[in-house]
Amino acid sequence: MLKFLFALLSNSERKTLTDEEVVKEYLRTQNNYYFEILYGRYSAKIYGKCLTILKEEGLAQDATQDVMMKLLLNLSKFGGKSKFSTWVYSITYNFCIDFIRKKKKDKSQYFEDVSQFEDVVDEVDDKELLEIELDRLKIIMEQIPPDDKSILMMKYLDGMSIKEICLVINKTESAIKMQIKRAKLKFVKIHRTLYAA
Repeated sequence: MLKFLFALLSNSERKTLTDEEVVKEYLRTQNNYYFEILYGRYSAKIYGKCLTILKEEGLAQDATQDVMMKLLLNLSKFGGKSKFSTWVYSITYNFCIDFIRKKKKDKSQYFEDVSQFEDVVDEVDDKELLEIELDRLKIIMEQIPPDDKSILMMKYLDGMSIKEICLVINKTESAIKMQIKRAKLKFVKIHRTLYAA
């Protein structure tokens, strides 16, 4: 009977506690119940991000479990400087990018010099990116290096602000703006190469 009452209380508590309160309760009690709440809220989102970056279901499933383990082991390091969801995104993003970098032997493709895009206009209007058809968008995104793909997704798909992206990638605002600019230039260059009229 006591377990049944606890379960009823738990269901309403699951819905009312904020992520930050759940983390605080887990750290205070070390009760796995609280981590299960976080798992329920975030495992599918983490899997979706991992699948988007890694492109393979098996790798994304393994990465999801690794990221959840990393979250569990590092909950005490969550300082509340950002939203919990931003912190989770940061861990997920960095885990996937690190995985790709370790897997790739030729890292030079991640650090392309923007000078090769001189024939593209200096500033790429967001409107040009947002008006591209979905089929073409997918094809272009597959050809962009993971770092650039991720930063474009954070900005345009997830709607993250520059400050939020700074927290995820741990770079200055000016560095983030430059990385977005370069990623947009690469995107437009590929688009124009593939779909020149």
